[in-house]
Amino acid sequence: MSNTTLPQAGEMTQTGIILTESAAREIRNIIQAQELDAEKVRLRVGVKGGGCSGFSYVLDLTESHKDTDEIFEQHGIKIVCDPKSLLYLSGTTVDFKDEIMSRGFVFKNPNATSSCGCGSSFSA
Repeated sequence: MSNTTLPQAGEMTQTGIILTESAAREIRNIIQAQELDAEKVRLRVGVKGGGCSGFSYVLDLTESHKDTDEIFEQHGIKIVCDPKSLLYLSGTTVDFKDEIMSRGFVFKNPNATSSCGCGSSFSA
């Protein structure tokens, strides 16, 4: 068993949710297009009940966070996630694909036992 110290709620950490450089670039483009304050805005990543497979992914830009939220930073983007969502999202990579047939954020979730064809929902 490891003696690794786990981060406290609200503490800045570097693991948990991974944001690729292409996803971070798209987030920065959205922040700029919406004329948001890049210093204050955070990417909220979470899950909610629903979708074809039981849970849907949630991405939102926000300037607020709760004391209980976990905070991550990847490629200059601050990411917030509530503890309940993090149970389902720990180790998840958020990527951005811009291809001929599809364009959007893609989730690679090691905790998902199955996911729908569109990739926007999963079961655990």
